[in-house]
Amino acid sequence: MTMMKKLLTSAVASAMMASGAQAAISNDTVKIGYLADMSGTYRDLAGPNGLTALEMAVADFGGKVNGAKIEIVSADDRNSPDVASSTVRRWVENENVDLVAGLVASSVSIAVSDILEENDKLGIISGSAASSITNEHCTPNHIHYVYDTYPLANGTASAVVKEGGKTWYILTADYAFGHSLEADVTRVVEANGGEIIGKLRHPFPTPDFSSFILQAQASGADVVALANAGADTTNAINTASEFGVTQSGQTLAALLLFLTDVHALGTEAAQGIQLTTGWYWDMNDETRAWSDRFMEETGVRPTMVHAGIYSSAMQYLKAVDATGSDDAQTVRKQMMDTPINDMFAKNGKIRVDGRMVHDMFLAEVKTPDESTGEWDLYKILRTIPADEAYRPLSESKCPLVTGK
Repeated sequence: MTMMKKLLTSAVASAMMASGAQAAISNDTVKIGYLADMSGTYRDLAGPNGLTALEMAVADFGGKVNGAKIEIVSADDRNSPDVASSTVRRWVENENVDLVAGLVASSVSIAVSDILEENDKLGIISGSAASSITNEHCTPNHIHYVYDTYPLANGTASAVVKEGGKTWYILTADYAFGHSLEADVTRVVEANGGEIIGKLRHPFPTPDFSSFILQAQASGADVVALANAGADTTNAINTASEFGVTQSGQTLAALLLFLTDVHALGTEAAQGIQLTTGWYWDMNDETRAWSDRFMEETGVRPTMVHAGIYSSAMQYLKAVDATGSDDAQTVRKQMMDTPINDMFAKNGKIRVDGRMVHDMFLAEVKTPDESTGEWDLYKILRTIPADEAYRPLSESKCPLVTGK
């Protein structure tokens, strides 16, 4: 289905909702497919525990919506766009899956979004980072929920430049996410008067960062920036520690760091690292209460992705309930029209480009002396308001925004 036809379909869905006409839930079942890296580099930040978060949402909703059973299927995409594409095509064409959730590697999400658009099904992306997902790769059939590379750059990179990190050397994961983060960081560094003096792309994933860290160290840059994630980031940080990068006077900037990464590193190795996050488990009573439930199920504290999977699933099910439909365009329109106020976000909103905008947070990893427990890892330095955090629509290349 072309973008123009899809825009017309969306307009028809809006008209149906306005007139009170609603499509019924097909097959008397709402079927959600959870797709994520269940065994590799990104396992800890989403993975099996993300599936648990989704199951918690379905259980909290009562297991049914408008009398229709809610069913979950899941698969390991192995961070492969080909594996993901074949899985999702089977789900939506043969197994009546209505929503694809999870979605971590940006290359996977971009590939999956094309299939969802072809079949007019919905996807909610919680784990991916590339801001291009709701920019040049936007579709009317997906929502990008938790975070992206634009606020990561606006938060972490901006703060490090303002603290004196003027020259930068970027180590980048060589695929869509890394390229997007590298571009957004370059924009922010240069806008704040800094300079990128070197860039080096590494394969995804990379078990040995020795040669990459040595080249970054030899550059003499004020800042060695890591435009990668998951096990790649923790491997790079450990290697930098072994080679004395920070001891020699350089700043190490982890541009995307998850709670599970910091937990794996420990406060001794990670103390003082600044990072941008969309959510933290210990922010208030509401986040702590949900996190306690999650920990009872999994044995660990949730990342922002785990929390986002739960929140987005609840918003989706509420939209299905409100419209009496599992039609992708009808549900997406309802989700866009409904502010998000829950344990994940306050006054969050889904824009026409599919980007869910909400406040982001600049955090710093606590020192061993400051930390009072195994998961007491962050102190929040400041809030980045939603309107400042994300790419403004005035700069968008998304056809849903530009009409082109």
